[in-house]
Amino acid sequence: MATETEKTTSTPHVADSHGLIRVHGARENNLKDVSIEIPKRRLTVFTGVSGSGKSSLVFDTIAAESQRLINETYPAFVQGFMPNLARPEVDVLEGLTTAIIVDQQRMGGDPRSTVGTATDANALLRILFSRLGKPHIGSPKAFSFNIASISGAGAVTVERAGQKVKERRSFSITGGMCPRCEGRGAVTDLDLAQLYDETLSLNEGAITVPGYKGGGWNSRLYIESGFFDPDKPISKFTKKELQDFLHREPTRMKVAGINMTYEGLIPRIQKSMLSKDKESMQPHIREFVERAVTFATCPDCDGTRLSEGARSSKIDGISIADACAMQISDLAAWVRGLDEPSVAPLLATLRHTLESFVEIGLGYLSLDRPAGTLSGGEAQRTKMIRHLGSSLTDVTYVFDEPTTGLHPHDIQRMNGLLLRLRDKGNTVLVVEHKPEVIAIADHVVDLGPGAGAGGGTVCFEGTVEALRTGGTITGRHFDDRAALKDTVRKPTGTLEIRGASTHNLQGVDVDIPLGVLAVVTGVAGSGKSSLVHGSIPAGAGVISVDQGAIRGSRRSNPATYTGLLDPIRKAFAKENGVKPALFSSNSEGACPTCNGAGVIYTDLAMMAGVATTCEDCDGKRFEASVLDYRLGGRDISEVLAMPVTEAEEFFAAGEAHTPAAHRILQRLTDVGLGYLTIGQPLTTLSGGERQRLKLATHMADKGGVYVLDEPTAGLHLADVEQLLGLLDRLVDTGKSVIVVEHHQAVMAHADWIIDLGPGAGHDGGRIVFEGTPADLVAARSTLTAQHLAEYVGA
Repeated sequence: MATETEKTTSTPHVADSHGLIRVHGARENNLKDVSIEIPKRRLTVFTGVSGSGKSSLVFDTIAAESQRLINETYPAFVQGFMPNLARPEVDVLEGLTTAIIVDQQRMGGDPRSTVGTATDANALLRILFSRLGKPHIGSPKAFSFNIASISGAGAVTVERAGQKVKERRSFSITGGMCPRCEGRGAVTDLDLAQLYDETLSLNEGAITVPGYKGGGWNSRLYIESGFFDPDKPISKFTKKELQDFLHREPTRMKVAGINMTYEGLIPRIQKSMLSKDKESMQPHIREFVERAVTFATCPDCDGTRLSEGARSSKIDGISIADACAMQISDLAAWVRGLDEPSVAPLLATLRHTLESFVEIGLGYLSLDRPAGTLSGGEAQRTKMIRHLGSSLTDVTYVFDEPTTGLHPHDIQRMNGLLLRLRDKGNTVLVVEHKPEVIAIADHVVDLGPGAGAGGGTVCFEGTVEALRTGGTITGRHFDDRAALKDTVRKPTGTLEIRGASTHNLQGVDVDIPLGVLAVVTGVAGSGKSSLVHGSIPAGAGVISVDQGAIRGSRRSNPATYTGLLDPIRKAFAKENGVKPALFSSNSEGACPTCNGAGVIYTDLAMMAGVATTCEDCDGKRFEASVLDYRLGGRDISEVLAMPVTEAEEFFAAGEAHTPAAHRILQRLTDVGLGYLTIGQPLTTLSGGERQRLKLATHMADKGGVYVLDEPTAGLHLADVEQLLGLLDRLVDTGKSVIVVEHHQAVMAHADWIIDLGPGAGHDGGRIVFEGTPADLVAARSTLTAQHLAEYVGA
């Protein structure tokens, strides 16, 4: 009997045999029939040069299919409200578990979205104040700056026992929104002098807003409205005429026999220009908006976004506005001090949420911080908060470079969190370049060998020890350490900053040397970006390349984004004696069937849409007649299919010699994007590629000072060397380069280091070191110094 039992226990249960995620024949983007097996309940790191296919494999194949399958379990009605996900290009995917994606997508830039609203901390605080706040002002809605106070009354008809009875009903909702700024915390004022010249009449062109000059429909609407004399100067308008001109409610009328809606100039401009994102505006309209609109803190709520009632209700002398303005580490301490048995479960959940912020290294934020101002790394760590205390196991967590924006000191803490998630029985997949994170992996997958078309294959699978001797690019560079410079450049001048107090800066005085490579560093939240972006005077020949996302649809590509397409179109037009507009797939030359998209999209409601290659143009996006025009023996679609390096040679000499195009292509090669196809849609580029594309575009700007915000984000160890070479070339041509950076290789390569700290939030905001990297290592006085000394082996 005993032997029988032993036999049964030693045979593994069939359910325990599914210990691998199997991927067979993955072909998303640049993947070339990739087949791998990933161990479950282990930490697997995916690495490889930028653009080698890491995100295509992890996010676009494994995570996307997992999410698609989960979405299919919901009813069709619910699926209609969810994002439509197409099945990835892969033959077999087995052993998938529920995927939770924690990516670096910036949080919504909506002005009403804050750290508190994005993490549920605000929702918990609102309930707390509605229960314990004195005086009691209402439900949790009364503390929400997104809900306006409304009241109303009227008669309703109710049918009872076959008879219609009229009853009077009234309702009221008490919201917490400040009525003046509508919960935005800031008010905008229009400078009327920028909208019109009051000494002129409308017929003389008084309106100076872009698009309202000349004889266009916008100006005709006001001239022919009949509300005022178009020959009278605006300064002579009566009070009613000025009210009609600036503020009149929408009114239907006929202008030149066409039905149009007349509206006052101010609401019309607010709808057409001010409600749009500044980044997406044309340059001349953005310039007008910056000139005409002034943003000021709302005087009624003092920027807290909340109504007077919401601010009046307090717990122990603290209002909800005070609580949201506190640094989260201080707020957590305040909540720990509250002892009220009636709301014990609520306090426990709130405490856990706030302590998760501190644990993940975001204790320096405040809950009222606008979500759009968080960096990519901060946004990713904010999304991690809801998963830290989760009881879920056997889940696949997918991270996209979780160390972005982290100081080496903070990386150790992040590693601890990744290992904790794994130890609970979860599969953790991490796309990462930093050797400190690769070192803790149970399993490493190295993609490459190159980027773009030169990548998309698995070069190595195995342990970290085997990677070191594996002979791949990552293995060869794994133990690379940049050495300190023997000599540093001498500054040619200084950029003076005096009394800087943006965000958490504590009256900082600093001289940033010019003509050298200066690095600003410090732990996350110490005030680096506040110093560099908030205190360096704009316009002093300063070119800032931040981590903001590139805006662009699937019609945008490196050629359109960098302005490369303009000289190419002109060269084609000149060579063939036709209009340049023919050589744009967004203009006259577009294939009429697919409108220049190259594919035809079929929307299938709640199911994933289908994109089929356009049969008329065969995916080339141009009309057949346009492809008959050639330059240097190539048509426009063949030129757009060239990689940057090939296009650089093509436009350098010979029949296709175009200096303007060649200069832009040279800059793209300089930043390491030689492998990109110039017509590749922007939506397919990785994060590191987008930032380098932005850098290449700004390298043409006239200016002497370059400010770069973590240019190593998304860069492989091998690419960092190339970046350092580029920074050196910029400095050697007489430019000044100021870099906000955590990467020790960049710090070691610097001529001058400014270290902020000593901690984050109100524990930071001070200069703790200024000097050369060698002096910093010798002093070992700061966290940065200790990690840099360890890195260079001093």
